[in-house]
Amino acid sequence: MSENFEGKVALITGAAQGIGRVVAQQFAAAGARVALHYNTNRVHAEKTLASLACGSHSLIQADITNPEQARQLVETVVREQGRLDILVNNAAIFEAHPIAKVSYEDWQASWRRTLDTNLIGAANVSFCAAQQMIGQGGGRIVNVSSRGAFRGEPEAPAYGASKAALNSMSQSLAQALAPHNIFVYVVAPGFVETERVAYRLDGGEGEGIRNQSPLKRVAKPEEVARTVLFLASEGTDFLTGCIVDVNGASYLRS
Repeated sequence: MSENFEGKVALITGAAQGIGRVVAQQFAAAGARVALHYNTNRVHAEKTLASLACGSHSLIQADITNPEQARQLVETVVREQGRLDILVNNAAIFEAHPIAKVSYEDWQASWRRTLDTNLIGAANVSFCAAQQMIGQGGGRIVNVSSRGAFRGEPEAPAYGASKAALNSMSQSLAQALAPHNIFVYVVAPGFVETERVAYRLDGGEGEGIRNQSPLKRVAKPEEVARTVLFLASEGTDFLTGCIVDVNGASYLRS
């Protein structure tokens, strides 16, 4: 990486594994002090912490669907690290709830859990981070969205809707926060080779998923992470509000 984050503090939500883990590793390798957020998966979060390049990194547990815990997460980062320069909203859940197969009660529960985590949680962490960034004179927020926000998620419509709303929120915040020297970006991956989808990639539908891209593969977490770091680096101010697709041309929009 050519980006230099020496002296910067980055908070990565959902950093126990997958994309969040690799984003944290790349920030640490580029000199940042990294605050790793996790909710329930402490074992994997500790493995992520142990994998980071030398530096003053921290591990913080919080349920970001709880407004008070979201606030405390940001306050803990600032208390332990002294500042907060970069927020990466990566924490998310994906629950299948096909409308023709689930009960009304299960449908409602999936929508509530998904929106609370993927949208409301990200909104609350962003609010608290923005207050700190305004006070210190600036910062950067990178939200991890999904190709599903554009092409639809028939088995998990709440997921697609939550990511579409995250995109809209990000662009609204980009306009609202630009006067405060805070820049907001979105990275929208397609399928990524992570633990969460390994069973699908290794199963009978794996070939079909890979063939969605003319590259005949899915993204590596490192490719998504490099995009996150690029957007969070200096000199990308005029990209604020952008949504960067990282889907290997598996879904094109204009």
